[in-house]
Amino acid sequence: MQYRKDPLALGETYHIYSRSISMLAIFTSPAEYDRMLGTLLYYQRGKPTIPFSRTLRYKPKTTPTSLQKIRSSDKPKFVQIVCYCLMPTHLHLILKQLTEGGISAYMALILNSYTRYFNIRHHRKGPLWEGRFKDVRVKTDEQLLHLTRYIHLNPVTAYMVGRPEEWGDSSYREYISGVKDPICEFKGLLNIDPARYRVFVEDRADYQRRLGDIKRLLLEEPCAPQKWA
Repeated sequence: MQYRKDPLALGETYHIYSRSISMLAIFTSPAEYDRMLGTLLYYQRGKPTIPFSRTLRYKPKTTPTSLQKIRSSDKPKFVQIVCYCLMPTHLHLILKQLTEGGISAYMALILNSYTRYFNIRHHRKGPLWEGRFKDVRVKTDEQLLHLTRYIHLNPVTAYMVGRPEEWGDSSYREYISGVKDPICEFKGLLNIDPARYRVFVEDRADYQRRLGDIKRLLLEEPCAPQKWA
């Protein structure tokens, strides 16, 4: 494992971003999105004795017994998951570090686990992610709130859906209506009123989409991800 020059601070919150190699589509089916969602939960307290590949496939509405045991474990959590969004070529997370080195250890576990799963599923070899994950420290409550909006609007900005709640692979629905077996724990960090938060996010959708269009033009980003054949 490569260690960071500046370790992430205990008790601090970070925006974590990881992208696939060469814009490769790494989430190509509902099963693959579900797999990563399950992985996010499964490794939250470190590496269990039973590999995730041997548990039942995670489904947001029917958490398997193995994941329920992970939730109720006495082992300390490496991270608190505050917000997430999975996109075809990348993922966004907001994580609070609860143990020393927790975020780095957690990211190594989830990215390596998903790489093994994806490579076996698609009969490929080699790395899946573009180098080390990127991180930005969240310094204020206001920054955190605006960051959740940016993350939840990612599928809208990419023209994959018209409204953020139509994208099932982000935490937006947890913020506006609540879901059974939520992945995120944000109430200790954010005071969210669901109705007001919906307006806060969706009123910004067109503006963020225009900014995304400008960014793609300036950087000449490809409009669509590559797919694994």
